[in-house]
Amino acid sequence: MAQQMTMFSKAATANFTAVRPSKAQRNSAVVVRAGAYDEELVQTANKIASAGKGILAMDESNATCGKRLESIGLENTELNRQRYRELLVTTPGLGEYISGAILFEETLYQETRTPGKTMVDCLNEQGIVPGIKVDKGLHPLSNSNGESWCSGLDGLAQRCADYYKAGARFAKWRSVVSIPAGPSTIAVRDCAYGLARYAAIAQNAGLVPIVEPEILLDGDHDIDRTLEVAEMTWAETFKYMADNGVMFEGILLKPSMVTPGAECSRRAGAEEVAEYTLKMLNRRVPPAVPGIMFLSGGQSELEATMNLNAMNQSPNPWHVSFSYARALQNSVLKTWKGEDANAAAAQEALIKRAQANSAAQLGKYTADGESAEAAKGMFEKGYTY
Repeated sequence: MAQQMTMFSKAATANFTAVRPSKAQRNSAVVVRAGAYDEELVQTANKIASAGKGILAMDESNATCGKRLESIGLENTELNRQRYRELLVTTPGLGEYISGAILFEETLYQETRTPGKTMVDCLNEQGIVPGIKVDKGLHPLSNSNGESWCSGLDGLAQRCADYYKAGARFAKWRSVVSIPAGPSTIAVRDCAYGLARYAAIAQNAGLVPIVEPEILLDGDHDIDRTLEVAEMTWAETFKYMADNGVMFEGILLKPSMVTPGAECSRRAGAEEVAEYTLKMLNRRVPPAVPGIMFLSGGQSELEATMNLNAMNQSPNPWHVSFSYARALQNSVLKTWKGEDANAAAAQEALIKRAQANSAAQLGKYTADGESAEAAKGMFEKGYTY
């Protein structure tokens, strides 16, 4: 019997030894990621996530920018796009409230009407970090419930390297999840994995990736369903980012706020939106992430600001701020009307919205003096960028 036990022990030891990882394997499991740009990525992310500051999202495609211009009676030409974008980036004092600006590729390489001076130069003069939209848009996802997938990974490494040389220091990739469409497992997984691959590629090129899996407002679902889908989506996204070696200290997030669907009969106030949104973030987002830069997603200018303010009434593990497009620009366009004589007034409108959201980031916003126009919703069913 003793002999049998000894033989068993030796066999067990042999089996254990056979599967035990080598010293090299054990050491590789605890190696901390050390990329060429790691220190710069952390510095850039934290600069953007500065107290009282947020991001101006002006990365609309030329087609979408054209729709905005057409809404005020302007033709969609390169000159008119240049005029409008120049108005934004040359706004005096913008850098007091805006720490980063997301650009479309045309804008990154575009000069202002002052010869030799680029849009990037104007941002840098105000201490605003230039960023770049790098995804190539949404396409129908085969064998899904009418859902979408986001393209742009092909050639992304080279494009990111070129964007870095052109002055960009952060990037944005927007994918979407539709609640009325399910969402299907394959759609959520594709969204999460695409974002993770993009984030890894961007970091290796020196660009801080903004990770944006937008939960679309479309639908009549309640706020609890939005919370459920948001938690599922962010769990998948962080899992794949970890698998791809993404450094969380060198990213920024651009989530949707947790709200009811746009067609839900029961609306939620700012306090409830803040409660649900922070609940989701605390359950899913590591404190290593420097900043949460919310998208407005079709909310009114006033609603987006009030919701952000409600989320900053108590300390958070991350910088909780904004990355708004329409919620910063709607009043600007309507004030400008395409006329140079209105440029100064339009820039004042931009400063007013930037200042309001800066105060909201600090938890000090009040709606005193807000116009009825600011309270008008901007949701568009099936909206595309």
